[in-house]
Amino acid sequence: MKILAIANQKGGVGKTTTTVNLAASLAHLGRRVLLVDLDPQGNATMGSGIDKSKLKHTVYTLLIGESDVAATVQTSEAGGFDVLPTNRELAGAEVELVDAEQRETRLKAALEQVAGQYDFVILDCPPALNLLTLNALVAADSVMIPMQCEYYALEGLSDLVGTLKRIKQHLNRNIEIEGLLRTMFDPRSTLSQQVSDQLVKHFTSKLYHTVIPRNIRLAEAPSYGRPILAYDKSSKGAQAYLQLAEELLARHNPQHSVQPV
Repeated sequence: MKILAIANQKGGVGKTTTTVNLAASLAHLGRRVLLVDLDPQGNATMGSGIDKSKLKHTVYTLLIGESDVAATVQTSEAGGFDVLPTNRELAGAEVELVDAEQRETRLKAALEQVAGQYDFVILDCPPALNLLTLNALVAADSVMIPMQCEYYALEGLSDLVGTLKRIKQHLNRNIEIEGLLRTMFDPRSTLSQQVSDQLVKHFTSKLYHTVIPRNIRLAEAPSYGRPILAYDKSSKGAQAYLQLAEELLARHNPQHSVQPV
């Protein structure tokens, strides 16, 4: 079971879009996938087609010990993957866990309940280094970093790399950077091209070949509670996320042959 955190301390870079659509693409390719929504806004929950206002158990009740994974898990019918959903209650977990024992390892312990049941667990992190993100990074095997090719992107990346080094030193010795993903890419923008070139130059081995384009269909899909594959499979956004899933599988299994999408 591979646990992958989608993280960036900068907001608006496509973390939730990547979490939902990577989960759907991996499921489409036959993998068993669990998405964990760790952002109190609950956007990944809604984008998976789950009504966050009607939830009895959430990641909040899971982290404070009032439910287990089996009682909490929901299924995204549109995406073909399972979800540990969330809503605004999760913001309270920060306060309640401050003085709790093993506060940084609550999610890791919960996910041990489903070891072997999934091929991939994908964690959608909030845009901040808080206790929720910390739980994700302690539980994860690796981190995928979505980033826009814009002026402040490299500065934000250096901050996140520094954070991961400290977590590796003190809390999770096994965590690695899985890769950097260029999102909302506009090939007509000179700045986008320049920042992309910098990433290629400095992070060649960690940079995904797949680039996620700026795509109106990707932006529309969450309002219908559907991953892009279920909303418009022929769109450039859908094809890009399928390609990303194929690339991820090929990295972890060199024998995996990339299928036409």
